[in-house]
Amino acid sequence: MTDMLTHTLQEEFIRILQEELVPAMGCTEPIALAYASARGREVLGCEPEKITARCSGNMIKNVRCVTIPNSGGLTGIEAACILGSVAGNAAAGMEVLEMVDDRGRMRTSQLLQKNCCSVEFLDSEIPLHFIIELSGGGHVAEVEVRHTHTNIVSIVKDGQVVFTKEQKQAEKGYATDRQGLSLDTIKAFADEVELSQIRDIFERQIRYNMDIAYEGISGDYGLGIGRVIRQSYADGIVTRMKAYAAAASEARMGGCDMPVIINSGSGNQGIASSVPVVIYAREKNIPTEKLYRALAFSGLLTIYQKEFIGKLSAFCGAVSASCASAAAITYMTGGTIGQIKATIDNTLANIPGIICDGAKISCAAKIASSLDASMMAHYLAMENKEYEAYTGILKEDAGETISCVGYIGKVGMHQTDKEIIKMMLE
Repeated sequence: MTDMLTHTLQEEFIRILQEELVPAMGCTEPIALAYASARGREVLGCEPEKITARCSGNMIKNVRCVTIPNSGGLTGIEAACILGSVAGNAAAGMEVLEMVDDRGRMRTSQLLQKNCCSVEFLDSEIPLHFIIELSGGGHVAEVEVRHTHTNIVSIVKDGQVVFTKEQKQAEKGYATDRQGLSLDTIKAFADEVELSQIRDIFERQIRYNMDIAYEGISGDYGLGIGRVIRQSYADGIVTRMKAYAAAASEARMGGCDMPVIINSGSGNQGIASSVPVVIYAREKNIPTEKLYRALAFSGLLTIYQKEFIGKLSAFCGAVSASCASAAAITYMTGGTIGQIKATIDNTLANIPGIICDGAKISCAAKIASSLDASMMAHYLAMENKEYEAYTGILKEDAGETISCVGYIGKVGMHQTDKEIIKMMLE
C-alpha cells in the first residue's frame, strides 16, 4: 500500500462508496419527498388529513416535470407527498415507493382531488431543503430534510421535538469524511483496493443500471432517445455508450419503477458514471477486475467533483459524471495519470456551462451530449493532446480545474439558478 493511501483512507473510501452508491426508484427529489412524508406518517400515527410541503427552489425545479414511479403516471410535489404518506414504506429509504399497490394509488388520487396537499416556497440558501408538515387525528407532525435526500435533521410532533440530528452531520448530510479525496488518492485506491471489498458494490451497480438501460432501449419512454441515437448515428462504441446511458435516464425520468444505483444523490449521475464504462468494457473484452477498478475510479471521481458543486445547483451533473466516466475509461485502458488529468481538463474546457433546468426526460439528451464531449476528451488525451493551462478556466492541475468549475457551479451560477427557478415557476 502506498504512503499516499493509508489503510484508514482506503477504508474511508469504501465507506464513501457504500454511502453514496445506493438504490433509488425514480427521480430522487420526488422520492425524497415521499420518504419524508412516509416518515411523517409514522410519527403522526394516522393517515394525514392535510399536508403542507415547504420546498426550496431547487426541489420545486427537480420535481415538477418527472413521473413518479409506481404512481400510475402522476407528477408533482403534491402527488409525491400524498403517495408517500398513504402508501410509502419509510424503512425502504430511497425505494420508499417500491411496494405501492392499486389501493395506495387510488387513495392518492382521491386525496389529490380533495386538494389535501399544498406547496409553499421555502426561501432557503440550502439548495436541497424542505419541510413536510402533516396533520390528522388532532395531531401535527413535521419532518425537515437538509442537504441530502434522506438527511432528516429534525422531527417534531405536536410542538415537541422527537428527533434531532447532531449538528455536524446535519449540516453536511453525510457521515463519511471526504477530505482525503483527490485525483491521486482516487487512482491509488482504484489500483490497490482488494476486489473482495468492493465487488458486491459494483456487481449490484452493473446489474441495476444495465437492467434499466436495456429497459429504456426496448421500452416506450419519452422520445425513445436511445433507439434514435442507435438508428441515426454511425454504429460504434461511443454511439452505444450514449444510447444506453441516455435510454436508462429517459426510462428513469419517465416513471420506470426499476431501481437505479445513484451517485451523489442523483440517478442520472449514477447512470452516466457507470453505464458508459460497462458498455466500453464489454465491447473491448476488458477483464471484470479492471472494470470494477474503473467503476470505483469513476464513482469516486464523480463524488469528488460534486463536493465542490453541491447536490443541487444550476450546473448539470451529467457533465461531472460523464467526465468521470471518460477519465475512468482512460484509466481502464492503461492511461497514465497525466492522460487521466488531460481527459478531465479536455472535458471541462468544452462543456462546463450546461445548465440544470430541472429533472425531466431531456436530461437523457444532456447525458448523451456530455458523453460525446468527454469521449472526445479521452481520445485527445490518449494521443497526448491537452489544452494548455490558463486556456479559459483551466488551471495548472486538473484538481484545481475541478475546484474552479465547482466554484462556478455553486457560487458563480447561484443567481442563474434563481432565474431558472423563477422562469419555471412563472
